[in-house]
Amino acid sequence: MAKKFPKLTKLFFFLVLAAMAKLSHCAWENCGVTEETQLTLYFHDYSNGPNATVIPVAGIAGREWNFKQVGSVYVIDEPITEGPERDSPTVGRCQGLFVTASFDGLNSHVVLSIMFTNEAYNGSTLEIQGTSKQFEQTGEVSVVSGTGKFRFVRGYASFKTVFWDEVTTYAILQVDITLRHY
Repeated sequence: MAKKFPKLTKLFFFLVLAAMAKLSHCAWENCGVTEETQLTLYFHDYSNGPNATVIPVAGIAGREWNFKQVGSVYVIDEPITEGPERDSPTVGRCQGLFVTASFDGLNSHVVLSIMFTNEAYNGSTLEIQGTSKQFEQTGEVSVVSGTGKFRFVRGYASFKTVFWDEVTTYAILQVDITLRHY
């Protein structure tokens, strides 16, 4: 008569097999190995005129909607280029929104999607979220996720205004992004 394995032994055997399967999967898929990617991109901000890329869509009734007024909501759809020049090659678009989120008007909450169209990252996205100090020379927000080549990404983005024309309300923002991803 054959001896039966006790239930605990069967459980242990099953767990060992599951761990071995996971390890072989990780060896095949490079599990746990992350790489670091650093990007420098340029966002082109037009706040007024027929080609505006930053558009106010909501605010407090009876008050002027502007960047310093708490509750003002803006939608963004702007080009992203390799360099700061307007005719620099386009690498994608930044789409999302920001809300002036502090009563003193100094902070905004941003939720942005960077959608790449260039050859290196075509179809991939980065999702950015956080509080931005909107009138300081530089600000930093979190990169919270991504798709395509940036699945499971984590990181941060530093925004720096490199050009501002008050008359035309045109700005160029340099965005330095540091990412950790698989």
